[in-house]
Amino acid sequence: MNHNTPVSPRPLSHLTDARRRVLCAAQLRAHGVSAAKAAAQCRPGGPWQQILPGVYVLHAGPPTSEERLHAALLYAGRPTGSALGTVVPAQVRTEGEAGSYGEVMITGLAALALHRFSAAPSPLSLERIDVLVPRTRRLRSTGCARLIRVHAMPAAQKAGGLPVAPVARALADAVAHLTDADAVRRLLTEAVRGGHCEPAAVVKELTLARLLSRPHVIDAVNSLLAEGRAIAEDRLYALVRNNGLPDPLWNVDLRLPGGPHLGGVDIYWPDQAVAVELDTRAPRPNEDAPGSPERSRELGEWSEYARKREHLERLGITVVHITPKKLRETPEQQATVVRTALMAAGDREPPAYVVVLPR
Repeated sequence: MNHNTPVSPRPLSHLTDARRRVLCAAQLRAHGVSAAKAAAQCRPGGPWQQILPGVYVLHAGPPTSEERLHAALLYAGRPTGSALGTVVPAQVRTEGEAGSYGEVMITGLAALALHRFSAAPSPLSLERIDVLVPRTRRLRSTGCARLIRVHAMPAAQKAGGLPVAPVARALADAVAHLTDADAVRRLLTEAVRGGHCEPAAVVKELTLARLLSRPHVIDAVNSLLAEGRAIAEDRLYALVRNNGLPDPLWNVDLRLPGGPHLGGVDIYWPDQAVAVELDTRAPRPNEDAPGSPERSRELGEWSEYARKREHLERLGITVVHITPKKLRETPEQQATVVRTALMAAGDREPPAYVVVLPR
């Protein structure tokens, strides 16, 4: 007796939407359809087709875009071997829900299309659909499913009802397979202009994927950083203007009289000795992780920022660091932080005299 087949299998007639018209072999068994019967349905001229090993489309016409996505997820995430006996009931209960796929998610161009990127092609036009899987998965890429194994899976997001990789990760996986410089630039630019993520997060993922050695990627990243900086500066101007903050000096260099250069800041209020700096660094790297040129540069960048901030604060200058993400998501809160620093100026010791020069 096949213990994976229910005593009273549910008929397939209720499976009408696109997601439920794509089932794996384990789900078919739960409906009372044996492997032999499924194979018979997929013979030439039959009503079904096998789109991937162990994954079936329950109609004869070309699979839709959504059906291809579901098929790739089912292939990558379906249980194998002895695990089937315990997993099948859960699959049937959550049939068509993201949880039924296991710990896998769509990434690359298909994920960007689900994130509604206009520069990403339709999943239907993609020869391969990229799927992130844990490194322990033993399946191979085949057909329309290209598996990308990772040591640590990112937290999945939902798009179109499917589990997808975060935008920055999906971008890195897409760029890894693109040689068209214009296509790479369009995708990275849309990520920033569309407010999907910050440049620093994209650069971090590209660095981890070791893609910054490719000239067309470097060129696109340079454009991305310039674009992201310009957008953040516009938001910083709006923060000062819309929240009634006093008029500051914009984009200035600070120096000690006759002494060394202290560094540049984006905003400075000389009467209160308060500076604001846009913090466009990549997320802080793990200092205990194995070294690499990219990681060493990131650590050096963090050290330089820390040294500058400590030097200015020893001189009595308050430095407020604001990230582009916080400017975008919580501008009123950032304005409160700056206003608090300005109001606290009267309670501090008088700062050292510094020379302010245009940058």
